[in-house]
Amino acid sequence: MKCAVFTASDTRTVENDTSGDLLVDQLEAVGHVIVRRKIIRENLEEMREVLGSAIESDEIEVVLITGGTGITKRDLTPEAIISYSTKEIPGFGELFRWLSYDQIGSSTIQSRACAHLCERTIVFGLPGSPNAVRLALEKILIPQLDIDNKPCNFAQLLPRI
Repeated sequence: MKCAVFTASDTRTVENDTSGDLLVDQLEAVGHVIVRRKIIRENLEEMREVLGSAIESDEIEVVLITGGTGITKRDLTPEAIISYSTKEIPGFGELFRWLSYDQIGSSTIQSRACAHLCERTIVFGLPGSPNAVRLALEKILIPQLDIDNKPCNFAQLLPRI
């Protein structure tokens, strides 16, 4: 699938974006194409602008944003995504938090990991930690972006949207 990887952060750079690197490396390892990658400052206006451009692009089918899913004042990823949402995919956040519980216990309730269909683009909001990104990739994203995953997957549904 054709993907965009964005990191929401006021402190990370291309040189130290370990979560973004992990997303890119793992997605490319299973055959996906990274069409766009960018660090986005945690500013709602900028986040909406970058996200809107990706959603409007015919080149991008999936957007993955790491960071900005907590509960602090600067955590704005869900708000940026919701502004373009045409359908919420609540099962992603629910499943992610359920899986996270084994690793971080009750702290998982602080995560606002989310997924939405935004027109024809699936957008995932992931926590910023590499462990959270790895968990989401291994247990949810890689299987769901694989057209051969049974009984169903996002890759096969996207053309019908």
